[in-house]
Amino acid sequence: MRLEGNTVVITGGSTGIGFALAERLVKLGNEVVICGRSEEKLKAAVEKLPSVHTLSADISKDEGRRRLFEFVTTKFKGTNVLVNNAGIQRHIDFRKGIVDLLKNEDEIEINFRSQIYLSAMFIPVLMKQKDPAIVNVSSGLGFAPLAAFPVYSATKAGIHSFTVSLRRQLRDTEIKVFEVVPPMVYDTGLKGKPIEKTEWSISAAEMADAIIEGLENDVYEMAAGASKNFLSASKRDLDKAFEDMNRRF
Repeated sequence: MRLEGNTVVITGGSTGIGFALAERLVKLGNEVVICGRSEEKLKAAVEKLPSVHTLSADISKDEGRRRLFEFVTTKFKGTNVLVNNAGIQRHIDFRKGIVDLLKNEDEIEINFRSQIYLSAMFIPVLMKQKDPAIVNVSSGLGFAPLAAFPVYSATKAGIHSFTVSLRRQLRDTEIKVFEVVPPMVYDTGLKGKPIEKTEWSISAAEMADAIIEGLENDVYEMAAGASKNFLSASKRDLDKAFEDMNRRF
């Protein structure tokens, strides 16, 4: 994939991996639109990266997805890359029944449904562009889940499966379909606050660098840090990783 001269839309682009990727893409000579729900975070992103374009929209809702689509297709008609990055992570204990599940935001809507629907909306547009691409962000937890984050892990496993199928469906088109498989990223807003830095985590900047390298070399499944091993792991290896990761649960 060429890394300059694109018009790129990044959901969840005001912080974390999304913003780090936006910084690199702008520097490489691309026009970048970032979408997020927080006006405050979008304003802070523009202060750091003045040339980026922003839109405040809640893509967990149909209205927000339509707003993003109409904004992009009206004002940025040359858009050829969609990065489905927005996501949240919640601790849900099913021993409490439905209590935790109903609290706060819906991971299924944000992490899973929004990526599928935005892909469906943008594909007819992307098919008309030069060098089109879709980049879906899943997670290492989609391969070896954390029991403390059962719905998050399930949505990311679903995104992996969806991306594999989508890549197959679009194989006769010009659209390239990439999957990003991050490990734990400590400086992201995934849980509403920074995650503690550990030997298993990497920075958003490191993950963004891995994405740029992967895109440049047409690596359709790209990972970094601890997630690298998951892409080629056997079922036995993934089962062992699951046990090791969930010893405290």
